[in-house]
Amino acid sequence: MDEKEIKKLLRELKNGTVSEAAAFDALKSLPFQDLGFANLDHHRNIRQGFPEVIYGKGKTAEQIIEIIQNMTAQNAPVLATRIDSPKAAKIKEAFAKARYYPASGTLTLVTGKVKKRGRGTILVISAGTSDIPVAEETLVTAEIMGNTVDHIYDVGVAGIHRLLHQKEKILKANVIVVVAGMEGALPSVVGGLVARPVIAVPTSTGYGASFGGIAALLGMLNSCAAGVSVVNIDNGFGAGYMASLINRN
Repeated sequence: MDEKEIKKLLRELKNGTVSEAAAFDALKSLPFQDLGFANLDHHRNIRQGFPEVIYGKGKTAEQIIEIIQNMTAQNAPVLATRIDSPKAAKIKEAFAKARYYPASGTLTLVTGKVKKRGRGTILVISAGTSDIPVAEETLVTAEIMGNTVDHIYDVGVAGIHRLLHQKEKILKANVIVVVAGMEGALPSVVGGLVARPVIAVPTSTGYGASFGGIAALLGMLNSCAAGVSVVNIDNGFGAGYMASLINRN
């Protein structure tokens, strides 16, 4: 239930078209619902403009299914991250309309139409093909949050001409997310080309001295380009969420 639905319910209660008992039934699961293993935050959509997101790692398929059942009862769009293939198969048995993205391990379920809220395009750029799983998590997150999304893959600094070939698309974007491993140099390059927010996502892609993404993280935090912010290693979801908030305003 979102702000619009709650206001409609209150108007109907005031006009007498809905009884107090019916209004109570509609609101009784707010602000949160105790499922025994989780406290499902139904008010998050009202407070933040998007429902609680399910972090799948460490949860069983049965727990995730129960959470989804209670979210869809409130007509909430569902985004779940870090879902492996066996869990996804069980979830799709319970929810035939769920969509699974195996590269990133994300899963979505939308009962209605996603309302467009973004003012422009969110562009996701990956340095290498190995960074695509994290980039896809960003794309899926931004799209289900109501944004127009686009992507450019495999345009890292080892062949900078590939990036410059896409300059027209880059300059048209309203928010840019740059996903890179190794030394993490690509966000600085993109940041020096545009007058738009750039969100850098370090990935764990790389050889031993990349230290599982720490080298890329430190490189991005030390970016010489203004307007570059950084999220945690492999956190495509966090980048997509932040890009969506920026794109609303």
